[in-house]
Amino acid sequence: MAPPQSDDPSAPSYAQAGVDLDHDEGFVDEIREITRSTMRPEVLSSIGGFAGLFKAPERYENPVFVAGADGVGTKLKLAAELGRFDTIGIDCVAMVVNDLVVQGAEPLVFLDYVAMAKLDAERAKEALRGIAEGCRRAGCALLGGETATMPGVYAEGEIELVGFGVGVAERDRLIDGSSISQGDAIIGLASSGCHSNGYSLVRSIIDQGVRAGSVDLRAENTDLNTSLAAALLAPTRIYVKPILNVMRDFTIEAMAHITGGGFTGNVPRVLPKGVRARIDPDAWPRPPLFGWLQRQGEVEDAEMLRVFNCGIGMVLVVPAEQANDILDRFRALGERGYRIGEIEVCAPDEEALLLGPLPESTR
Repeated sequence: MAPPQSDDPSAPSYAQAGVDLDHDEGFVDEIREITRSTMRPEVLSSIGGFAGLFKAPERYENPVFVAGADGVGTKLKLAAELGRFDTIGIDCVAMVVNDLVVQGAEPLVFLDYVAMAKLDAERAKEALRGIAEGCRRAGCALLGGETATMPGVYAEGEIELVGFGVGVAERDRLIDGSSISQGDAIIGLASSGCHSNGYSLVRSIIDQGVRAGSVDLRAENTDLNTSLAAALLAPTRIYVKPILNVMRDFTIEAMAHITGGGFTGNVPRVLPKGVRARIDPDAWPRPPLFGWLQRQGEVEDAEMLRVFNCGIGMVLVVPAEQANDILDRFRALGERGYRIGEIEVCAPDEEALLLGPLPESTR
């Protein structure tokens, strides 16, 4: 039986409080269409249920599930300011699936959380199309998610975007860094820009420049050969498929996704005791965006490497004798890779990461 409806227009209602259920409920059918192209055979449910169902791929003999969650961060503020939401969905997926693949896991499914003060269907669809595109790039299914209307929590015109993903790996092929040893080579894969990290600093630099009249986000920037807006909203690169390809034929001892904390905060996380990583910051070409941010914000080099990826979005530790062949494979797959460092023995009280030139013999 339908719930009773009040005839009193002044009676409090959910719609008057800012949540229009009639407007919001029809959005599920549109989401179902957006997700259709991401489906995998392991998915056992459809969009619209209370939870998503999936099974492990049958080719895995001893599967281990690997899970992760992340968000886009304050890059969302910049997207809202510019009124562009087509790339941040890719960011949302990338930040999760890149974390899964560093463990040696193949991403299987992804779930999203989208929240706004009031449902703006066009903006939400723009973000969800980006999420679906990110899932296609990673090879995972967009299994479901949550679209929340929360007046009073989020500002008008802004959007919150968070993702959760599950991957799978053979138990005996998990990558945890435990086999790293002296002499291993460190490879870096090129980033597509700032990815989704450091945007609180980016926005501070931009705001100062706008107030001073020296920065125009939408104008063509001669240093960047594009607008600053386009450079800053470039989506995070998804490394999943090339890395899974390389894993089939080569040994990867460890990987570090260069996110918040830059090199200093992420590379040491994968190193066992007794070794350190020596990385040469001059071993790869630094994209002009980082030079522009550093000059505009007068940011010291150490802070740049601590906050931003500075042009390297993924770091891999591999056996030295396989490094050149691995780099050739990545280049054949469309990735720009560089040999950026090596593993050294260190004492327990020494830093786990050194930034500086490599020995002449390894250049």
